[in-house]
Amino acid sequence: MAFLPDIEQQTAARLAELGFDLVELRQGGTARRPLLQVRIERAEMGGDRGVTVDDCAVASRALEAWLDGTGLGQGQYVLEVSSPGLDRALRRPDEWRRFAGRLAEVLVPALGGRFAVRIVQVVEDPEPSVELEFPKGVLRTVKLAEIKEARLAVDW
Repeated sequence: MAFLPDIEQQTAARLAELGFDLVELRQGGTARRPLLQVRIERAEMGGDRGVTVDDCAVASRALEAWLDGTGLGQGQYVLEVSSPGLDRALRRPDEWRRFAGRLAEVLVPALGGRFAVRIVQVVEDPEPSVELEFPKGVLRTVKLAEIKEARLAVDW
């Protein structure tokens, strides 16, 4: 299925103009009815105020105006805008840094699978990596490029 070229970068740029960061963009659906799931957060990460329903509506309207002009799915696309939720994806070093001390679920094929870990710290040199505490207190530094998937774990 053909989506717009550079759709992730274009979506992120439009959200940045509104004061939001793109956390995750998932694409699905069919060529006739594409589905875009957009997860956003406030650009100013220091505050305690999360993404509201009104924030999602503002972002949705702005993205719809742009998407309508592209002819995506001949206007029959589905757009879902929401907050990243409790089990948000982790990709960039700043996201890992922000959630240091929290639990995460990571998929690291080079280490043999999926693990429940605690995020210790981000290491930038020589390449972006994260120090993780694995079960039984084992500390290991893993390159972000080796982590295929990562999400915050819900710590009840």
